[in-house]
Amino acid sequence: MNLGQTVFSQLTEHFPRYEFQKCVSRYKGDYQQKSFSCWNQFLAMTFAQLTYRESLRDIEACLRSVGSKLYNMGFRGKVSRSTLADANEMRDWRIYADFAQVLVALARPLYIGDPIGADLDAGLYALDSTTIDLCLSLFPWAPFRRHKAAVKLHTLLDLHGNIPTFIRITHGKVPDVKMLDEIIPEPGAFYVMDRGYIDFERLYVFTLCAAFFVVRTKKNVLLRRRYSSEVDKSTGVSSDHTVILTATKSAGVYPEVLRRVTYTDPDTNKRFRFLTNNLVLPALTIARIYKSRWQGGTLLQMDQTASADQGILRLE
Repeated sequence: MNLGQTVFSQLTEHFPRYEFQKCVSRYKGDYQQKSFSCWNQFLAMTFAQLTYRESLRDIEACLRSVGSKLYNMGFRGKVSRSTLADANEMRDWRIYADFAQVLVALARPLYIGDPIGADLDAGLYALDSTTIDLCLSLFPWAPFRRHKAAVKLHTLLDLHGNIPTFIRITHGKVPDVKMLDEIIPEPGAFYVMDRGYIDFERLYVFTLCAAFFVVRTKKNVLLRRRYSSEVDKSTGVSSDHTVILTATKSAGVYPEVLRRVTYTDPDTNKRFRFLTNNLVLPALTIARIYKSRWQGGTLLQMDQTASADQGILRLE
């Protein structure tokens, strides 16, 4: 029931304020701050994201236009462009990173029962990245091409609800596969990745941690077939092989058997070949696990214009 609250305050009241203050106290975010608290900064940036503000000036103008309602929205004092810029630059980013993890922990159980397109009870994650083009004159610290700057947004997405559980922003030249070193595999969970993440030494860590991966294979990966399993070709699965790596270096870092599944998508008529360390699930389920990655694909591809604008929000 709406008791005269603004829509914004109705949304923000779901944030656990006590947990937020714990994060602030942990890094002394409000130390010697009299007027513009971390909570005010959090509300201002949340408002900017929800209303698609494009700059600090835009945030200031929009909030000042509803000055009489700021108190009811949760703000304690006016929000000026310079004060917000100083807060974004000087305050410890770990306050909001820790609070984000609190929100993720609250949100994930809400979507645990959502269908994901595959008959799977275990955790299912998609790892991908997107390159965000930037202006080289504004972001000289992120050179990418001769006349272009860029950063990469690496995201591990929980496909139960499409909730990010890991985000890392790096220079545009950082290879995707290096993010495998940043992830602690969850035993029993499945990790879906594209061809850019094929590194058998790193993938073997998933096997050692009792986690599973499904990754598209490359043409130059040398394999030898050991066994073939029967498949129902009417489902789109054309082969299901147990294989071993034959290249000396690859076989040395991944000595166990793998499974190669070939699948033709009936919607696009595109052929895929997957490698996985799961030898039990039906081949069609393996294909559907990878296909479930597509439902979160749009979330992994950020709007580059909006992303660049958010960079201006932090640096203006």
